[in-house]
Amino acid sequence: MTTQPGDSLRFGDVTLGDELTPLDLPITATVIVAGAIASRDFMPVHHDRAFATAQGSPDIFMNILTTNGYVSRFVTDWAGPEATLRSISIRLGAPAVPDKILRFTGQVTDTQREGKEGIVEVAIRAANDLGDHATGSVVISLPLDTEA
Repeated sequence: MTTQPGDSLRFGDVTLGDELTPLDLPITATVIVAGAIASRDFMPVHHDRAFATAQGSPDIFMNILTTNGYVSRFVTDWAGPEATLRSISIRLGAPAVPDKILRFTGQVTDTQREGKEGIVEVAIRAANDLGDHATGSVVISLPLDTEA
């Protein structure tokens, strides 16, 4: 199930194995540089092509904080505004570089009730044609169907 703007999933709406609607994110130099500036990451590999390629990279590349932000967006866009992020655990692989689409996919791998919350774990993958950029999991809490 996918939410509409303003809607939120409830714990009862989620089933083990549910797949999230994929997100295709066009990566541009502006996206990379803006993310680095916003997270105060001034390492030259995130804004200076000559420096990045001299280090062996194919181009400038996205930093981990920006990747975390897009992973968060991917899962919360699916779950809706009442979802609360509990944890993000990712591993970086291939770089996210300009002019390559970064495709986010995910699947629900665990659901459990904890007090007045429904806890949902989602396995995520963000990949481009260079390989897996980020893999890992996100844990969110969702409101229950009814408050007990």
